[in-house]
Amino acid sequence: MPKMIEKVERLVTEINKIHEQYAKDYFETGKVEKVNLSRTFSKVPTEYILAYRLHLHESINDYLYKADVKDINFYYRVKTTESILDKIDYHRKRETTYPVNTILNDIFGARVILDSHDVNAILNKIDDWKDNYKLSNWYLKDADGYIGVHAYFAPNGNFPWELQIWDEKDAKQNIESHKQTLASK
Repeated sequence: MPKMIEKVERLVTEINKIHEQYAKDYFETGKVEKVNLSRTFSKVPTEYILAYRLHLHESINDYLYKADVKDINFYYRVKTTESILDKIDYHRKRETTYPVNTILNDIFGARVILDSHDVNAILNKIDDWKDNYKLSNWYLKDADGYIGVHAYFAPNGNFPWELQIWDEKDAKQNIESHKQTLASK
């Protein structure tokens, strides 16, 4: 297996470990009231979601520092409060019945940008990774000038985290597509 594919597989492994440990530290300590995130926004308090986001934002680097990812070139972010509130508002206005943990599936997001050969190799392996590393879902998004693989980590019904895998030939257009989406809000 090529070296880059091994690194991405290790990144998947480490994000999964971090997500599981973070979820345990955050939800299982008794410091935070357990809320069923498979319910709709009408049943999950916005303050609960924003408290999770803030705590994650303040602590994620402590988890990443301990992870075996220092030699892997990847980017990450914690979704902004504004972006979360926009998503909540959008779905509340439409009275959607989607669960909170389906809609807010990317409060933490990581991205790796690879050459076409490596992206294709990952597409051939990702089903195995789904089984081996508890990825809840993955798909290839190809819409509105954006192309990327999205994989989701979702331990025990908590907030999922996302890993995007981009082909370097699509990176510039993906960034432009993202800017256009933000500008239209």
